[in-house]
Amino acid sequence: MSGEGAAPLDLLVVGAGPTGINLGAEARRAGLSVLLVDRGPLVAALVGYPLDMRFFTTADKLEIAGIPFPVTDEKPSRNQAIAYYQGVVRAFGVPLALHEEVTAIEPQPDGTLRVRSRRGDAAAERRARAVAVATGYFGNPLRLGVQGEELPWVHARYREPWGHWGDSVVVIGGGNSGAETALDLWRHGARVTLVHRGPAPKATVKYWVRPDLENRIAEGSIAACFSAAVERFEPGAVVVRTPAEVRRIPADAAYVLIGYEPETALLERAGVRVDPATLVPEFDPATCETNVPGLYVAGTIQAGGETHRIFIENSREDGPRVVGHLVRRAGNRDCRPESVRRS
Repeated sequence: MSGEGAAPLDLLVVGAGPTGINLGAEARRAGLSVLLVDRGPLVAALVGYPLDMRFFTTADKLEIAGIPFPVTDEKPSRNQAIAYYQGVVRAFGVPLALHEEVTAIEPQPDGTLRVRSRRGDAAAERRARAVAVATGYFGNPLRLGVQGEELPWVHARYREPWGHWGDSVVVIGGGNSGAETALDLWRHGARVTLVHRGPAPKATVKYWVRPDLENRIAEGSIAACFSAAVERFEPGAVVVRTPAEVRRIPADAAYVLIGYEPETALLERAGVRVDPATLVPEFDPATCETNVPGLYVAGTIQAGGETHRIFIENSREDGPRVVGHLVRRAGNRDCRPESVRRS
């Protein structure tokens, strides 16, 4: 898997989600050599979504690279989105290196970047004139850090309700993920308790989900434990502390759905300055280039810890910004890649 000695790529993209695919498609359109490297499958975040999930946005806002998303449903499903983004990869012939984790990005004296990666026991090195990190945050769910969180019935992601019919399930988190999971489990026969550290569901819960959840809580269909902190997980129960008491909530399963955090270590090791409080990397919004020349950030990783701020629909211009900057820079230096000079 070693690429040492090969000509440098014009662009190597870390991440093969919608943002990474958009970067790859725009690079191919511009005649640049490109490769997408991802430690998981294509669109890993979508693959990890609940199986019956539908987007809260319309298909046209999920489109990238000028390729129409032809569905008749008002809100596309997870499966439709996966098929769409696979189709974009096929349409542009975007090269992929999947199930391969990038471990280091190292600026070189000649202005290129050396990218080290690993797939299983096999290591690889590649050189690139530019690298764009588009890793998002879905691979890094937040954890409570309490005793028993490693137990096999305590989960950080929710996929489907079918195995929980008749179970007592504790859902921890009062945001969109927690609210939708609690409702889905209840509708499919689980006995659900929602635990949240705040006094009520978060204000950011989708406007059509919030009243459904509040009504189910008011009628007693879903139990709720607000202003509560989880102290530990123990066999058969979740122990929580409220201002009034310590409660032991019976549980056959628990879902810790308290959000995600971007993984910034790769950027920091490469020399990118990252704000320790917000986790926002330093970058130019006009070009997406960081303080490290040739190293870009695209998509949700730009938002740092505010993972609710950037989605597919408001990050689709990052691909044209990055690729446009690369083409302009190459042209200004009169050292455009051969593929661009021929186009």
